[in-house]
Amino acid sequence: MGLVFFFFSLSFSLLLGAGEAAHKSCYAQFPGDQHHLNASGLHLMLHHVHGPCSPFSVPPLPFSDLLRHDELRVRSLNSRLTGKKPIKSPLDPIQAESINLPMNPGQSVSVGNYVAKIGLGTPSRAYIVVVDTGSSLSWIQCQPCRVSCHPQQGPIFDPASSNTYRASTCKSDECMGLQSATLNPNGCTSSNTCLYQASYGDGSMSVGYLSRDTLTLNSGQSVPGFIYGCGQDNEGLFGASAGLVGLARNKLSMLAQLAPKYGYAFSYCLPTSASTGFLSIGASAVPGAKYTNMYSSVDASLYSLKLTSIEVGGRALAVSGGAYGGPTIIDSGTVISRIQPAVYDALSRAVARAMTGVARAPGYSILDTCFKGSAARVGARAPAVKMVFEGGAELDLKPQNLLIDIDSGTTCLAFAKASGVAIVGNRQQQTFRVVYDVAKSKIGFAPGGCS
Repeated sequence: MGLVFFFFSLSFSLLLGAGEAAHKSCYAQFPGDQHHLNASGLHLMLHHVHGPCSPFSVPPLPFSDLLRHDELRVRSLNSRLTGKKPIKSPLDPIQAESINLPMNPGQSVSVGNYVAKIGLGTPSRAYIVVVDTGSSLSWIQCQPCRVSCHPQQGPIFDPASSNTYRASTCKSDECMGLQSATLNPNGCTSSNTCLYQASYGDGSMSVGYLSRDTLTLNSGQSVPGFIYGCGQDNEGLFGASAGLVGLARNKLSMLAQLAPKYGYAFSYCLPTSASTGFLSIGASAVPGAKYTNMYSSVDASLYSLKLTSIEVGGRALAVSGGAYGGPTIIDSGTVISRIQPAVYDALSRAVARAMTGVARAPGYSILDTCFKGSAARVGARAPAVKMVFEGGAELDLKPQNLLIDIDSGTTCLAFAKASGVAIVGNRQQQTFRVVYDVAKSKIGFAPGGCS
């Protein structure tokens, strides 16, 4: 789990009831985005947590915490690619009645990644969950919370209240698939219920019972027998969310389970704080998108592509092609892009040279190319920067993609040196439509996905 700067909420009229009218008014505020809802597939609204229509009210995350959590996520991704075992929970839900653990509700001041409203159970009830392209198994906090549940927005899911809830058995296919989905072995209770353990590089975790129930995503759009974890011990950087859903490349991910109905593809646009974006599940043509090959890494569930060049002011950085290294992860849960040291040094020098007349500021944590003034003020002096990928796909970065505010008086280049694998973070993806066509092993980018 890692914490990042952006959040989103998916609007479901079936689940929101009285809130439906409010979300219709949000659509009316942004008529330019409505065409995204008219194509094939499943289309859901996307919000910045502090955006005009965000239903999830949380305090801003201090920038120092944002960078710390971002670094924890990067370390977790690196550990997965180097084969290091993730942190494991010492807890066993079978013995939970005899364990009393302290719970620190202030461990996280807000939810990380992106949040969505999903419906679960019959009758369906709405829950806010973290959505992550780097995770596979979905899970939600469940009663009776035999070890601990963190405070969440809204009620905790009660399996006994759902007519369609079923616990998975120890010999079921989904139980046998937990090792590849969570990098942890499965377990089994004396009553033949499958146990899962999802653990993350920053120490966050969920342990509980693997289950099936009806997932509801929109009016008339439901998935019976959806596989997820019913968490009995959930601790870490999940804020007030009810759990997590994964969009990674694994047969237990939400994407893979929706693929037979909608197609094995999805796309999103991460919005600014002044607008809305969207998540679309299902294969559909994206006008103006340029594609690059999707690669596999040691952890086949992660999405990777090849960065071949970075241009500043229309000129490629003066580094060898080999300096960019191998496949680069693209991740919705990392804020600051990490690039190989030689490439970063060349980018830093080129951007600083182009920012003539802008005073330099001291570095901040992992960010060492900083300037005095806000991004809104100094962004006008920022050069045109383009990230070019194998096959010609590109991200033509605007100042808001290139720079990030530390505070009202300092802004920094939103890139850092990679200490391992290179990563395309979400700051650089913002406002682009990013397409993951898993069926065709392609990743695409189109400008102007949202504002």
